[in-house]
Amino acid sequence: MIDIIREHRGFGNIIFKLAKVDLIKTYRGSALGWSWAIIKPTVTILVYWFTFSVGLRSPSMVAGYPFFLWLIAGIVPWFYMSEMITQGVESIRGYKHLVTKMNFPVSTIPTFVSLSKMFVNLCMIGIVIVIFILLGYYPDIYILQLPIYLLMSYVLFTSWALFASPLAAISKDFTNLVKAFVTPIFWLSGVIWDSSKVSNPLAEIFFRINPVTYLTRGFRDTFIYKRWFFEDYKGLIVFCVITLIMFILGVIIYKKLRKDIPDVL
Repeated sequence: MIDIIREHRGFGNIIFKLAKVDLIKTYRGSALGWSWAIIKPTVTILVYWFTFSVGLRSPSMVAGYPFFLWLIAGIVPWFYMSEMITQGVESIRGYKHLVTKMNFPVSTIPTFVSLSKMFVNLCMIGIVIVIFILLGYYPDIYILQLPIYLLMSYVLFTSWALFASPLAAISKDFTNLVKAFVTPIFWLSGVIWDSSKVSNPLAEIFFRINPVTYLTRGFRDTFIYKRWFFEDYKGLIVFCVITLIMFILGVIIYKKLRKDIPDVL
């Protein structure tokens, strides 16, 4: 852990520069460039809105807000989570030249990849706020907790990438396994439906320990339900424990595999 902290302190400026490089690399070669970072999630949102509002005829209002606003309040943060689940696991393999051809601190690779995805997420969150304003729903005091949920998302999924990317560098089967679970996680975490209405005891336990559900509810508490993050102190404690466990596992896996990664890549 001390080595990882030292590496991050010594390469702080480079991490931000490489995060920018990762953004450029992602959209390089396309005519619209960075616009795809907005176009792709926008199309996805419209498809889900049409499916649930027109096809499945979901309620037009949720907690006094249009269903469309309720939908984007939860699904926009998911775009960052899903990208980190799938691309975070491939972060080291995607930058194998830094591992094999340079004396580069491998532990910083998941950090700057996660940071580049968070830049896009911040832009999307800003667009969500603008949409709320255009529809007559102005930010209130609860918007102050938005940075807290963004920070919790970043810490959790950066820890996940630190844990998963060394394993994926050693085994491509692990990468395929992770990608196979992205869709089930999406549908089982209440991203586009209200998980709080489920009354099954086992389902409630699952949602309590599911960090994706906690974060999704947190963003909707900020925009829709107007609840502070500390009101659900039990959920906050569970989330912090899971994040800590993920970070510790990431440190352990990184320590065990960092010497083998260059040889495998």
